[in-house]
Amino acid sequence: MAGKLVKIWYDPEGDYLEVIFEQKEGYFRETASDQVMEKVDVEGNVLGFSILRVSALKQKPLEVALS
Repeated sequence: MAGKLVKIWYDPEGDYLEVIFEQKEGYFRETASDQVMEKVDVEGNVLGFSILRVSALKQKPLEVALS
C-alpha cells in the first residue's frame, strides 16, 4: 500500500518552512499564530502549512490548530 506523498521545502535564507500534504489548488490563510499560515482549498480543507522564523522554534515548541 502506497502512502501519501508530502512535499517539504525549507528556505534557510528566508527562515521559512513549507509542508504540503496535497498538491491541489488553494490559498494560504492566517492561523492563531503569526508564524503559521495554513494552505486550504476552496472548501476549507487543509492542504498544508508554512512556518515563518523556523529558527525561533529552537527556543520552544510551536503549537497551532489547523482547521
